[in-house]
Amino acid sequence: MITRQGLALIAARRQLLLSTPSVSLPLSLTATSLVRSRSIRATAVRLEASARAWASTTTLDTSSASPQSSSAAPSLSSEPDGDTSGHIAVSTNEAIFFIDNIFPLKLSSVLFRPWNTDHDVAGLLERFESSSLGVLDPIRIVKSAIPEDLPIKVTEILPRLKDGGAYVKFKYDANIDPAEIEATLAKRLKEHPVKPCYSIWSGVTARLVQGTPWLEDLYRYPTSLLRVEFVPPNPGSNPEELPEETIYTLFRKYGKIADIIPQPTDSKVIPRYAHVGFPLIRDAIMARNCMHGFVVSEAFGGGQKGTKLRLSYEKRVKANSIWNWLTNHPRVVLPIVAALLAGLSVVIFDPVREFFVKLHIQRSLDIKDSKLYKWFKKQTGNFSLGGPKKKGDGLGTVWQHRRDVIGQVNGWLEETSDTFIVVTGPKGSGKIEMIMNQSLEGRKNVLKLDCRPIVEARGEASTLKRLAAAVGYRPIFSWANSISSLVDLAVQSTTGVKAGFSETLESQLNKILQTTSSALKAAALSDRDKRDSDSHLADDAYLEAHPERRPVIVVDNFLHKNEENGLVYEKIAEWAASVVQNNVAHVIFLTTDTAYSKPLAKALPDRIFRTISLSDLAPDVAKKFILNRLRDQIADEENRSDGDDTEKPLFRRPDLAQLDECIKTLGGRLTDLEFLARRLRTGQTPNQAVNDIVDETATDIVRVFLLGKPSDNDSKKWTPQQAWHLIKSLGQTPSLRYNQVVLSPAFSSSTIDAETALESLTSSELIAVKSYQGRPQVITAGKPLHQAAFAVLLRDRVLKAKMDLDTLAEVSKAETRSIDKVEAELSLLGSLPRQTGETAGRITFLLAKLEASQAKISKWDQEMVQLKKILNEEY
Repeated sequence: MITRQGLALIAARRQLLLSTPSVSLPLSLTATSLVRSRSIRATAVRLEASARAWASTTTLDTSSASPQSSSAAPSLSSEPDGDTSGHIAVSTNEAIFFIDNIFPLKLSSVLFRPWNTDHDVAGLLERFESSSLGVLDPIRIVKSAIPEDLPIKVTEILPRLKDGGAYVKFKYDANIDPAEIEATLAKRLKEHPVKPCYSIWSGVTARLVQGTPWLEDLYRYPTSLLRVEFVPPNPGSNPEELPEETIYTLFRKYGKIADIIPQPTDSKVIPRYAHVGFPLIRDAIMARNCMHGFVVSEAFGGGQKGTKLRLSYEKRVKANSIWNWLTNHPRVVLPIVAALLAGLSVVIFDPVREFFVKLHIQRSLDIKDSKLYKWFKKQTGNFSLGGPKKKGDGLGTVWQHRRDVIGQVNGWLEETSDTFIVVTGPKGSGKIEMIMNQSLEGRKNVLKLDCRPIVEARGEASTLKRLAAAVGYRPIFSWANSISSLVDLAVQSTTGVKAGFSETLESQLNKILQTTSSALKAAALSDRDKRDSDSHLADDAYLEAHPERRPVIVVDNFLHKNEENGLVYEKIAEWAASVVQNNVAHVIFLTTDTAYSKPLAKALPDRIFRTISLSDLAPDVAKKFILNRLRDQIADEENRSDGDDTEKPLFRRPDLAQLDECIKTLGGRLTDLEFLARRLRTGQTPNQAVNDIVDETATDIVRVFLLGKPSDNDSKKWTPQQAWHLIKSLGQTPSLRYNQVVLSPAFSSSTIDAETALESLTSSELIAVKSYQGRPQVITAGKPLHQAAFAVLLRDRVLKAKMDLDTLAEVSKAETRSIDKVEAELSLLGSLPRQTGETAGRITFLLAKLEASQAKISKWDQEMVQLKKILNEEY
């Protein structure tokens, strides 16, 4: 292929040769090496300066040559005779050698730049000649390869950078056969090999070009596999597909042939072709450059008009048998890959995660537990760095009241047991404060696991992330499971088998909890000393003998929203049972649900749990708690009034008589008492504070249980009518019979199961259910504050009328549905061919039921008229 730049150079070269005086050369000069160049003038200067011409010892017949022609400079054409077809034109008594191994083949892709072609090699060779790397000059290698006594005249050299060789065009005497010249040159190179410095094992080889070389600069690099296409020498003729024997005869002289692969007989690819493979890439290069464009005559099987050979390099398709087997057996490979990835995760990440969980249990990253902080606090404990010291929280009275319970828990933690410690009590009874701040104060290796944020998380990824944060499990890639699920789904849809990349929520929960178990055991054994008397004991035996060394797990808010996340509680209970039975840790459950025994007994059967029930504070203890909360503020006000003459609003001491009545109304719940004390600090009287608290509670009950959004009611397991029935009944009577409530119209006629609704309302703390011998017996308000709020709601005539109207409308619909069923059955009985005595009793029963239902509906309609009147007249 000749570019536009090459055509311009040829035209400029011809004009230059016609107008420029020839360079006088000695008569003994018989061969000249010329290199293709962009600049003809610069090339001529370089040739004259470097004397790149050499003479053969054999003089050709020059009698017919004129003196002018003998002294004229040879042609500098990079493509002889101005040929623009990309081929080398050969005239009479001219032939071409292809000399191999004069360029480093492995550097051809580097030297063959996309913006340069073989036309630019002349400048590169000049730099080689002028530098210390001149021994790499391909012209010198060609000069050394062609002996001086060879009867030829070199007229042109065309380097082929990609192929690592060069075409050498020469003239010869008409009386000499070029094949003899080729044989002589091959013999001389075999006897006296010319080896470049970059190829010490193989020397330079030379072969006579029998075809028509194609000077292309395409991005086609040499390979050891040749594609031989059979094309017609002239348009209109039919080529012949050569047999393997003929191809072998034509190409064997260029080197050993590894294989000849003919075109499949059923292939419809045109032109027909065959593949010839060589073990050595140099042999393939020689064959391609010498045989491209060769016309096979009829004598060799080329047909009447001959067959032309068109050669090109073909990339080998490597037989990746291992990769093919892996891709063709996904049902076997994908599970193995998943197992390997899981194993890699265990080897790399699990030790790191266990390390972080251990740090979390030992609170090594908490600055308040560090020795430096404790030392600094001890040294600065006798003076203040600014501001008054922090006063007590007022809970000393509560803990003094519960000192027996605290001591009982501490005693259980010092004993060897394989059961749970369960602390029950309503919300706000101080369970977590008593355990963490009293029973476990100063104890090492305590792990607190709050179930509330875990079960309230949205989605599996968020659930895992919050559980991991609670136990210190990191790093965690919660997002990776979503991607793995998509990949698993894609693989399953394409292969029909599940790859196993994704993990279920259950398996990931087990993984986190198992890692936590290992970290707990490591934390328990971290203080073990080899100098102890029982150092010879195994780890399990040591932990069994020293229960005081075991870590303590505190599971708070156990069974919070149990109906929504049963799996999380089930796994936590199973994990707690395993660490208790293996003597790894003590486990304390804090719960408000009285039905805690069912999930715990399932995880740890045949065990008696150690249970502590916390109730509301007694009135005298609640009074002391509030006074302790107010004592510091009262003392500050007294000191301020004595030392300052300015008039300032003093703190009003609460009326103890009012305080007793308010505590009786409010109850002994710690959270409610704290709320009351906070209001009393602002200067409110006890009655004002309690009235505000009751009003706020009543407002919250209306908003949550009675007048919520319709969309919110869909997710609740009770109806507003059922909640109002309980509020109304408990506002009139402090306690209700459980079965009486279940059989009431609001519960019996509702689409929601009565017991399910009562259980859900109990979990929401609107009511409390007391049991007797394992069965529910009495229903009361969730806490004393709710009892007072119920009474306030009953005094609201508009609210009472609206909720009664909704309740009557709901039960009227239920009775209407019952009447429809009765009428349908009566219609069916009336459609019988004749009435018999057997159906008379059924008809009488249905008619009586119909009359009773209609009487109820009539009565309710009258009541609804009165209720609507109230709604129309009052605000």
